Amino acid sequence: MRPLPFAAALIALLAVLPAQAAEHVISQKGKSFSQRKLVVHAGDSVKFVNDDPFNHNVFSLSETKSFDLGSYSQGLAKTVVMDQPGTVEVECAVHPDMKLLVEVKK
Repeated sequence: MRPLPFAAALIALLAVLPAQAAEHVISQKGKSFSQRKLVVHAGDSVKFVNDDPFNHNVFSLSETKSFDLGSYSQGLAKTVVMDQPGTVEVECAVHPDMKLLVEVKK
């Protein structure tokens, strides 16, 4: 029995479509990130949520992904899309001991 042409086309299409990008949430609480290391895939986003009663400023000077989210207060969140494979060192400009290593896989 042969597969129906529509079913064969659908299977072929699903095989070449990229996986859905994921959103990873990192909390900032107690002057630290909720994780020290995070592994994501290229295209995934990382949402930084400020759960501290003071401002944070999340940034990276990494060659893989350079960004500065600016200063934001408790209850707010900012998101970065990790679009290139490699290592991203994330820090807080307000609290220099806050560090997060993001490994971006293909």
